[in-house]
Amino acid sequence: MFTPSQHDVRRFFCETFRKQRANEILTPLEAIARDWIIQHPEYADALTDVEAALAQDYSVESGQANPFLHLSMHLSIAEQISIDQPPGIRAAYTGLAHRLGSEHEAHHHIMECLGEMIWTSQRNGLPPDGAAYIECIRRR
Repeated sequence: MFTPSQHDVRRFFCETFRKQRANEILTPLEAIARDWIIQHPEYADALTDVEAALAQDYSVESGQANPFLHLSMHLSIAEQISIDQPPGIRAAYTGLAHRLGSEHEAHHHIMECLGEMIWTSQRNGLPPDGAAYIECIRRR
């Protein structure tokens, strides 16, 4: 399993943004990331300067949203949907996107369910509950 560091993740998104602006060839993963970067133009400043991105503090206390976490969650959810893992997420996502009339908004709702699942797992010292995650998405 690949476990990138915080700096690896920030470099990945900054490099993807740079390559996209320079019209360079993207890897398949970069192409998916580019699609989410394009949908979040408010993150352009954070993605422009790699060194600033590496130094930036996005702690809860700083009060700033973390664009790298947000984009990473989009990327994770897109991967989950593409391989239907946990089982049923693709159908739950499709239904939610249809009800909301927006795939992007569906992702944002799923992010909340994903965060809830991770928080519950960590709090209880148990593995993530994929069934509860899917149920959360279906309830939205």
